[in-house]
Amino acid sequence: MSTFRGHHKRTLSGLAVGVTALLLAACSGGSDTPSSSQPAGGSSSAASTLPKTLLFSPIGLQVPAMKGLSEGVTGYGKSQGWEVVVQDPSLDPTKQAQQVTEVLESGRAGAAWIIAIAPKSMADVLKSAQGKGIPVLINGVPADYGFDGPQAGISFDTIDYAAGGTALGDQLGKCITQKMGGKAQVIYGESAPGTAGKKESDDAFLAALKKAAPGATVVQNWTLSDRAASQTDVGNILQGKPDVNAVAAANDEGALGAIGAFKAAGRDLPCIAEFGGNDEVLALVKDGTIFASVALQFGDDMTQSFDTLVKMQADPTAEGPILTVPQKVITKDS
Repeated sequence: MSTFRGHHKRTLSGLAVGVTALLLAACSGGSDTPSSSQPAGGSSSAASTLPKTLLFSPIGLQVPAMKGLSEGVTGYGKSQGWEVVVQDPSLDPTKQAQQVTEVLESGRAGAAWIIAIAPKSMADVLKSAQGKGIPVLINGVPADYGFDGPQAGISFDTIDYAAGGTALGDQLGKCITQKMGGKAQVIYGESAPGTAGKKESDDAFLAALKKAAPGATVVQNWTLSDRAASQTDVGNILQGKPDVNAVAAANDEGALGAIGAFKAAGRDLPCIAEFGGNDEVLALVKDGTIFASVALQFGDDMTQSFDTLVKMQADPTAEGPILTVPQKVITKDS
């Protein structure tokens, strides 16, 4: 929102990014495609024969955000004259690699969009796609897959966690300044150790909070998992630290769990800000329960990702761009 955070994993947990949060189904056949013996990188002449069939492999359709994204990709692709074939590896990285490889080897895919469950498991798959001249868009950065920089025929799509952490700290600080005169006892829901983007996000959050509300103090952190666990963890914190009055959470489920914990304790929560921006969270922003959400704009990202793959299909030998998921701060008045 979940382990789906390398790099979309975190926000689709519960983003979740999830993350949260992803084929044995066949693409339409009949179009000529490059053979597996084609030299690495493909060629522009080969690209002209690639079918308008996109293989979309999310982390798993049991993740609501992934189900919604797959439907969005399918609809947008159809509007552009493409067929989209959606896979469901059910959060199993080995299954995901096998499924994608099978379709790449069959020559049925004209492009592939992969949201990798475990980036290391997809390194060989990406090299295979390069060898066949099939453009790929995948989450993360080149280093996640063993590359030392941008690659021919591969576009990487990442989340700017430092920017997200900065916005999160700034918004919580604004709330504390406006509602509590700049002083508060804060608890912070942080991602699990080893999660992609954790250090960048955490460091940026703390720096921005200190700047926006110097009188606020982070008195305890808890490690995010699902909503129920966050509600339990925050409830336990409140028993030992009854003066806590502000919360920041690095994903949607952490924020929702914290709200549940305060309600269960019969406590007001004047200030809460979070990173993610699912529909449930945004509704709570609009009714004033949540002060602000640093919302990832996955609809905009879907469009830019698909359009990038279309352009890359024209020349799979060209170096693919590194994309960034757009972010937007949402408040009650915005």
